[in-house]
Amino acid sequence: MPGREPALYLQEEILLLALRDEAGTVAADHTYHFALGGAILSELLLGNRIAIDEGRSRDHTAGFGAWLRQAFTEKNLVDLADNRPLGDPLLDECLGRIATAKRRASMKTWITRFAHIGKLQHRIAEGLCRRGVLRADTGTILLIFKRRIYPELDPRPERAVIERLRKAIFTDTREIDPRTVVLISLADSAGVLRIPFGRRELRARRKRIEQITSGELMGKATKQAIQAAQAAVATAACVPVIVAATASN
Repeated sequence: MPGREPALYLQEEILLLALRDEAGTVAADHTYHFALGGAILSELLLGNRIAIDEGRSRDHTAGFGAWLRQAFTEKNLVDLADNRPLGDPLLDECLGRIATAKRRASMKTWITRFAHIGKLQHRIAEGLCRRGVLRADTGTILLIFKRRIYPELDPRPERAVIERLRKAIFTDTREIDPRTVVLISLADSAGVLRIPFGRRELRARRKRIEQITSGELMGKATKQAIQAAQAAVATAACVPVIVAATASN
């Protein structure tokens, strides 16, 4: 029997952090879509619906930067572990894509595919609208072009996310759960952490953030869950860099 679903999924938490509360528009740049793709893959990992074949053993003595490079250069193929639905339409669709794929693909490939799902941001926002967290509305650009916006209706879920992040980053607690480690890694790689906290605050805690995202402060979290989550985060961080380099050639 599936476990109880989290209050918010990782991709929903990333979107809430990225949105301007009153305007309902995204404050982050376009690369945050890769963080959304990484969040989806991380949810499937943490939900034990997929497993990662790393090809060869990870060097656990290496730093996170070395692991990030290693994660990108290795295949890190995704295997289906359990095709039971999680109960979220978007996550179940992504799980179905993996289950019905003709051949195995790497994490990088799946994160890229998930990041480019049509109207991804809107689909995530619509789920939050159904739960009364956001409100769907229409805004205009230059008084001419219409666009969908999502002002915040209930600030409590985002406040809880920010408080969770604040406790992990701005205290010295060692009790950090796997989901928070993944969220910090994704939000940091996408530049979304600076929206609730600001660059100066984060710069002062850079060492702490690196400790968290390296898995150095695992607390009660299982080692396997942290390592699996890091693999998804590493790919999410690498893909925008590769895309940008390709575009400039």
